[in-house]
Amino acid sequence: MAKENTPANFDYNSTRNKLILSEYGRNVQNMVKYIVALPTKEERNRYAQVVIDLMGFLNPHLRDVADFKHKLWDHLHIISDYQIDVDSPYPKPSPEAVHIKPAPLNYPNQRIKYKHYGKTIELMIEKAKAIEEPDRKRHMIQAIANFMKMAYVQWNKDSVSDESILSDLYALSGGTLKLEDNVNLNRVDFRPNNFQQNSNNNNNRGRNNNQNNQNRGGGSGGRQNNNQNRNNNQNNRNRNNNGGSKKY
Repeated sequence: MAKENTPANFDYNSTRNKLILSEYGRNVQNMVKYIVALPTKEERNRYAQVVIDLMGFLNPHLRDVADFKHKLWDHLHIISDYQIDVDSPYPKPSPEAVHIKPAPLNYPNQRIKYKHYGKTIELMIEKAKAIEEPDRKRHMIQAIANFMKMAYVQWNKDSVSDESILSDLYALSGGTLKLEDNVNLNRVDFRPNNFQQNSNNNNNRGRNNNQNNQNRGGGSGGRQNNNQNRNNNQNNRNRNNNGGSKKY
């Protein structure tokens, strides 16, 4: 009687050894484990070269990496848990060099006075404050004010007066940057919906113009005009013929 399959007889992935480099699969890892247990270095070198060729075949994208053979030999050592003893053409990697932990990134904790303008505006204002040339400085301030208006409209989804923008610019610059009270900032509405609506309106006007041109040139009205012109020409020829007979 055949022995029944019980859960203890099944080979689950959870009961197997952990895959060190999963991109090569379990078979490559088992082959490397077999090579580690071989008694002579000559055998280990011969089998290791076969496994290196197989690893390169399984991961052809590594051929685009500079010195991909070096990378394959490093992976061979990593898969063997640095236990394989072979004559590698490259230095044996160390676990400390492979598993270096990068330094943690510091979370930016800079305070932004007006968040709807962003940090970039503050940096631009600092650059403008350092400009010495009056004309260049004035153009820079004008550009900053226009950018602030664009950012405000995108954040608030509504119109904003130029006086409010100039007041915020004066406050952000610490009272050093200002424009004339009667200056006019860009009146363009930067909202995406309005851009789309304007584009649609332009497309509709273009289609209407094309349709009107087709109606005038090739529609029923055009045919009627052509027929009327032919009738007028025929009447003119008839009148000329009649007039000529009366002279004789």
